Amino acid sequence: MIRLGVTAAFFVTLSVLTGCQTNKATYKDAFDQAGKRNDPKAQAEMKKELEEQKKTAAWAEPRRAHLDDPAPLSAYRLEDLSPGHRPSIETDEAGLWMTMDRSEQRLKTSGRLIKDPALNAYVRDLTCRLAGPHCKDIRVYILRIPYFNATMAPNGVMQVWSGALLRLRNEAQLATILSHEIGHYLRRHSLQRYRDIVNKSGALVVLQFAAALAGAPGAGDIAALALLASIQSYNRDQEREADGYGLRLMYEQSYDPGEAHELWSRILKESDADKDKKAPDPFFASHPPSVERRDALKDIATKLSGEKDWLVNREAYVAAVSPFWQQFLRDELKLGKFDRSMALLETLAEDGMEPGLTGFFKGELYRLRNGDGDYASALMAYEEALNSGQPPAELHRSMGLVLRKLKRVEDARGAFSKYLLLKPDAKDAEFIRMFIDGENS
Repeated sequence: MIRLGVTAAFFVTLSVLTGCQTNKATYKDAFDQAGKRNDPKAQAEMKKELEEQKKTAAWAEPRRAHLDDPAPLSAYRLEDLSPGHRPSIETDEAGLWMTMDRSEQRLKTSGRLIKDPALNAYVRDLTCRLAGPHCKDIRVYILRIPYFNATMAPNGVMQVWSGALLRLRNEAQLATILSHEIGHYLRRHSLQRYRDIVNKSGALVVLQFAAALAGAPGAGDIAALALLASIQSYNRDQEREADGYGLRLMYEQSYDPGEAHELWSRILKESDADKDKKAPDPFFASHPPSVERRDALKDIATKLSGEKDWLVNREAYVAAVSPFWQQFLRDELKLGKFDRSMALLETLAEDGMEPGLTGFFKGELYRLRNGDGDYASALMAYEEALNSGQPPAELHRSMGLVLRKLKRVEDARGAFSKYLLLKPDAKDAEFIRMFIDGENS
């Protein structure tokens, strides 16, 4: 009974936010409810307040929820797409699904697919808990792509990219992106996007859309991925609506809604640090960074604070994802977006990632960037990593490479020898021995 009351309060909050639109009916409802229809000053104040709410939390809901709606659950109802839905064969939606079904078959054999059973089970289990009765309709694929992104296709194929898993701090933040994508699926936003393109664009653009959807996901280069993301991008109202549904699904599983705001703040911080604005980013091609959106999420979380014992689950998330941190960080550095990567490493260090690991990859960043003074900075970062934790054995190999560039022959030999001592069966062991022998000759 208490839980029902708390849930009702949550959806009243969402209904108010979704109802704050500048149409006469909404204002009339608000004025009637306040009993101030004939007070011009009160009307002006109410209108101003509603406009401010719209600016800070414009959760656009096509099916407007009245402020005095006796059934606030209707603001984000779930009957739009029934579990087990499959479109009728003669519809345009069926054609879109068939295209994505073919794409899914190629996705299953993609070289970027991460097949680790434990990681897949962890992400899949959380997806099912959030999706509820739609669990069987959603298939999750984790791809080794070093950008923050997740996507949802109209036939229930969800992609989660490794760049997202690297950046998330806890399970509640993973729930944020999963529930957001489920929201897109429940509201059939891909179909809406497709029909919008058909209505507004020529046949060539429609063919481009279909070709992009049919392409093997994750198989192309980053520019191609960015193009695909821009074609599939949702409009602002659809993104807000998916946010609203996502918060509902998170709330029902008791995940802290404040983590949605925290996640968006992290992404904005990283975007601000990235000085290379010309290089395409698949995430921002379809999710433009927005302070307004971050503030709207914060406003929701503030209104819900204290209602529940919220779940964050940092420990469970780290246990599932930490075995892949080194791999994901190496992929991140290969992008060459060093300013952004440095901001990410600083955030991960603040989160509590092992200092030996973050220190090693800071050293790698300096080594790979190879600017003025970077070799000295790399050696300093390696030393700090050695002194503060248990860095990867590869640190000694990297130190050897830097020392060799600096003509410090004996020091380089010692670093290479330490690496081989720690990893005698390393794949590059023979190559490293050639370095050592070369220094001895």
